[in-house]
Amino acid sequence: MALKATELIGKKVYTPSGFLLGEVSNLVLNLTLRKVDGLFIDWTDPRLVEDSLAVNVPFRWIQAIGDVIILHKFPEWVGADEENCRSDL
Repeated sequence: MALKATELIGKKVYTPSGFLLGEVSNLVLNLTLRKVDGLFIDWTDPRLVEDSLAVNVPFRWIQAIGDVIILHKFPEWVGADEENCRSDL
């Protein structure tokens, strides 16, 4: 059974190690190909993402989608790159 893209919003996302990464707050869409390219994850775990910043997870990193989303790939730690960070976002 196919999911509607909007059904991904609000789902909790877990790393391959079983840690709760955060929650899907938005989608990264490829309008030309009419597909979801990534998930925008908010309320991230500060043990996984510096300052609990939101992250974009490529759709190809997803292993399974059900009541929750399980990733098959995620870095051990995501640090903030101060050169590319904007404080007004």
